[in-house]
Amino acid sequence: MVTAESRRPAATRTSVLQELLPGYPAREHWRLVPSTGQHYLDVGTGGPLLFLHGNPTWSYAWRKLLPALVPHARCLAPDLPGLGLSQHIPAPPGPTARYLHQLDHLDALYHHLVRDEGAPPGGWTFAVHDWGGPLGVAWMLRNPGVVSRLVVLNTIAFPWPDGYRLPFYLRWIRDHRPVAAAVHATNAFARATVRVGVTRRLSAAERRAYLLPHARRGNRRAITEFVRAIPRDPSDEAWRLLTPPEGADGLGNLPMLIGWGMRDPVFTPLVLAEWIRRHPHAVVHRFPRAGHLVMDDAGDELGVRVRDFLRGGR
Repeated sequence: MVTAESRRPAATRTSVLQELLPGYPAREHWRLVPSTGQHYLDVGTGGPLLFLHGNPTWSYAWRKLLPALVPHARCLAPDLPGLGLSQHIPAPPGPTARYLHQLDHLDALYHHLVRDEGAPPGGWTFAVHDWGGPLGVAWMLRNPGVVSRLVVLNTIAFPWPDGYRLPFYLRWIRDHRPVAAAVHATNAFARATVRVGVTRRLSAAERRAYLLPHARRGNRRAITEFVRAIPRDPSDEAWRLLTPPEGADGLGNLPMLIGWGMRDPVFTPLVLAEWIRRHPHAVVHRFPRAGHLVMDDAGDELGVRVRDFLRGGR
């Protein structure tokens, strides 16, 4: 079907899309990985800083950090497969298979950047949030020596600590197919996240921007797939991807900054305490008034904290 939108020149369509994404970097910073169709941002100069977002967000989530960071780092912000502006193709069935699918795409992105885009093979910083945490850490364990620093933002990379209970709405989506189907049909999970995932109300334009890539029903399959892939307990196979190889020390004493929104209903202070227990050397910054999307609620201050961390400060 030919529509007025499809008849517009490509440059005009791009301009319209940029107008719908307030604060997002301009089109000249958008890239695609040739082998996978994965979309990513490439903006700034310096050592590579790779941002890995979670679910149901996309690279738009990093826009408030970039102004403080682009003078000091080459900021690389992919959209995970099936989310954002990356290709919306079905992932393999099964939680572990989907997890490995994401890691394979991260492999492809890394090799593309090193081989084709002049990125160095080592000296990277990873900044991880939500699902970006287990994905990024699992990839680091598969590729030792690439990442030199880690920024941790409201995420997890180990089995849930004793006493933790996943919020009921995530359990419902994860464990009940009719609920997952209803959430998929209505985009309810993403719509709720842009409202209750923050403590400082997003503008209507920002909420629309977050939801834009998943407006069509066929483009939001990954959102429910990610929720249904949440590991249940320490025996879950997915946690094994976060187990260091025999003889390795995992994250060891890797320089680490933890920035935590303390009003997150999912990644609670109990999860933060486990990060600190496991990594007592980490630099920790708590944001008492920030929620799950700490990059939105505390973007300006968090950007400065990450900048100082990259420059060797605390």
